Amino acid sequence: MHEDWTIWPAPAKLNLFLRIVGRRADGYHLLQSVFRILDWGDTLRLRVRDDGRIVRHGGSVEGVAEADDLTVRAAKLLKNEAKCQQGVDIVIEKRIPAGGGLGGGSSDAATVLVALNHLWGVGFDIGRLAALGLALGADVPVFVRGDNAWAEGVGEELSPIGLPPAWYLLVAPGVHAPTAALFQSPDLTRNAAPATISDFVSGVPLGNAFEPVLRGREPAVDAVFRALLHVGTPRLTGSGSVVFVEFASRESAEAALAALPSGLQAWVAAGAARSPLHATLEANR
Repeated sequence: MHEDWTIWPAPAKLNLFLRIVGRRADGYHLLQSVFRILDWGDTLRLRVRDDGRIVRHGGSVEGVAEADDLTVRAAKLLKNEAKCQQGVDIVIEKRIPAGGGLGGGSSDAATVLVALNHLWGVGFDIGRLAALGLALGADVPVFVRGDNAWAEGVGEELSPIGLPPAWYLLVAPGVHAPTAALFQSPDLTRNAAPATISDFVSGVPLGNAFEPVLRGREPAVDAVFRALLHVGTPRLTGSGSVVFVEFASRESAEAALAALPSGLQAWVAAGAARSPLHATLEANR
């Protein structure tokens, strides 16, 4: 057993817009989005084991068995692919709310892949790790690669994109958005005209296909949108349920936070130029 625990960030993400532009023959929806990595999220503590066991300490997401936990699955997947004899202890400090569209489970899995690739001395390149991540979920590759990105396909076709500094006021309505049910909704716009990067950069409002569907289903989400209209332009991330407003400075984001009604689960997070996971990886090399 190794004595030393190592500490790794698992950042959240925002979808700055999300369009559904078609569907593949296998039923998966074709998306367009921009992923923004945040300088805020979960923290993972990892300790290498010599006995080959993969052990998650502490509770998993409610209703998820340890064997189904994405971090455990990620560790087992990498172990099997690399034919590695080592194991790991995993502890997660959760901050990212489940079912909020912030990518918490996917980011935790990506952090396990990237960190254990280093700690176990596996040596896979980032492309191979991203391909492994895709087997765990469509949002995992963007966290593995660590760049803000223009996304297409099912979200796995990623092109790095430069984004200006920004701060975000986020509000969690306390609703676990049912992604599968939302994708099946008859009210969902599935064949939007494809957008271009120049549309996004020029500020054309591209929207989020899930926003009207989720606001119609969940009064708590609609109430958050209404509250945030007083401080800016609210947007939904992913398939929800977290709602955010973008600001050019931390001061303006903090002022908007202070102006919100009491009782909301709200906080401010900075957009990252690059994933803090990769900064940590470089510091450990």
